[in-house]
Amino acid sequence: METQIETILAFLETVHPYDSLPQDEMARVAASFGRREYFAGDEIYAAGEPLKGLYLIKRGSVEVTDRNGVTVSILGPRNSFGERGLLRDGLAVTTATAVEPSVVLVLPEVCWRQLIATVPAFERFFSRNRSAETRGNDLSTLKVADLMARAPVTLPPEASVTDAARLMRERHVSSVAVTRDEMLLGLVTTRDLTEKVLAEELPGATPLSAVMTPDPLSLSPDALGSDILHTMLERRIGHLPVVQDGKLKGMVTQTDLTRFQAVSSAQLVRDAATGETPEEMAAVTARIPQLLVQLVAANSAHEVVTRLITDVADTVTRRLLKLAEADLGPPPVPYVWLACGSQGRQEQTGVSDQDNCLVLDDAVTPADMAYFQALARYVSDGLNLAGYVYCPGDMMATAERWCQPKAVWRRYFRGWIDTPSPEAQMLASVMFDLRPIGGTVALFRDLQEETLHLAAKNSIFVAHMISNSLKHQPPLGLLRGFATIRSGEHKNHIDMKHNGVVPVTDIARVYALRGELTEVNTRARIEAAEAVGVVSVSGARDLIEAYDLIARLRLENQAALVKAGRKPDNFLAPSDLSDFERSHLRDAFVVIRTMQSALGQRSGVLG
Repeated sequence: METQIETILAFLETVHPYDSLPQDEMARVAASFGRREYFAGDEIYAAGEPLKGLYLIKRGSVEVTDRNGVTVSILGPRNSFGERGLLRDGLAVTTATAVEPSVVLVLPEVCWRQLIATVPAFERFFSRNRSAETRGNDLSTLKVADLMARAPVTLPPEASVTDAARLMRERHVSSVAVTRDEMLLGLVTTRDLTEKVLAEELPGATPLSAVMTPDPLSLSPDALGSDILHTMLERRIGHLPVVQDGKLKGMVTQTDLTRFQAVSSAQLVRDAATGETPEEMAAVTARIPQLLVQLVAANSAHEVVTRLITDVADTVTRRLLKLAEADLGPPPVPYVWLACGSQGRQEQTGVSDQDNCLVLDDAVTPADMAYFQALARYVSDGLNLAGYVYCPGDMMATAERWCQPKAVWRRYFRGWIDTPSPEAQMLASVMFDLRPIGGTVALFRDLQEETLHLAAKNSIFVAHMISNSLKHQPPLGLLRGFATIRSGEHKNHIDMKHNGVVPVTDIARVYALRGELTEVNTRARIEAAEAVGVVSVSGARDLIEAYDLIARLRLENQAALVKAGRKPDNFLAPSDLSDFERSHLRDAFVVIRTMQSALGQRSGVLG
């Protein structure tokens, strides 16, 4: 029978940075851990109490609250907590409570400090946490899970509007989520009670199902806090359910955001959402380079910077769709506008073209196509005017090929998968990064799931996609140098996009195909692939760290160009970097080449 130490050891092998320890050292650390079990509601420690050590969740979830009882975060397995207090005076600065039956491992403080002092991976890991905390409560960098209400108020659909009104009064809330078996069905707000019940003189016994907003807009716990504000500003709503796998996890309201601000990006979103002409939106996007400079100067994580910049593009696109419909009239059949490329992956920087397409309801007729051609032209022209230049490869909804009924799109994907020619590989690489921006999202949802399933099951297609992912090689030269561009305008520079970011994007796309993962963002794909075992924990961590460094240096270079009065681009001169940065950049490229090699052999981290 497996001993407790063996069980803890097996668990630590899946947790960073413990997975970086030699096997004998990891066994010693595993023996140092204590094991504690808690029931739901049990207090693990209270603010001000001496800490027993570093806490690590093995099973269950833990809520961390500040001294005012405000939820700081809700942590799950593999998350550590208590380090802030240990790094100060040994007293807890928060209160930790088990949300559900949980198993928590406790590493004595002396052992933890010894690891930080002797193992670089531990020092980097916990120093990084401290750096993130010093940023304060910045909405741009917080996760939705850290902002949502702990216990949303719910009622079943058969409950009456009187029940809802009384419950909202008792709980001092302005909305009730309508649920069945934790699944979110709809939302009822005080505004609904005013406009749909009182104004229409409906009886108090009216069921909530008759007045609720069905299938309301929602966010996942992993979304950024800025997504909340941007969505509320653009859609003019005050309540956002937080949903995971269809189940309601919490609720975020405008009141929850009063202590958080993300003024610059939020202002751009607000201005874009209210623009009346493409020219007005062009004036908004002209401020993006300055937003880039401000975000980089604030030491924002690269994935935050690119998400905020992409939010502006998404808002401009949706606004142009509304203006187009106002000009052309309502669409004859439902449609969904999708972005691919960097906008699809939510990875736009200071320089970007447009890549998009239209999926139409199969009820569309040949006579209807003129409407959608006009819609595509209006939006694409508006995007070009706003700085999102026309795609050189004509991967736009204005092309007849990329404005088609859903049935045609289904044939496209099946054809690319069944006959993976070079063109099919290229097109599939672009189209697997699709993300709905406006219209009827349901038109795409099952198409995406079906395509991922077919692609993952076709080993020949996956092999071709792996081969395609190896075409962009990191710029490694001999004798620990870089293979820079040899001539032309960018001589002695590195293309940080095509030789740095793109190789990681291609690897992550293969992970998504093999794991049938619906994530589109590169970093999210790697994390999801790690979670389902498509890539090893150590491989995923190495790749993420390499990607983070390359993406950060790319953005810093773009910001420097903007400050110098130049247009941002993707070309970086290694000579502009310090010796330390050059060394780490080369190490990052080595990691990428190693991961490409593992993909090519279809072994190792992908075995």
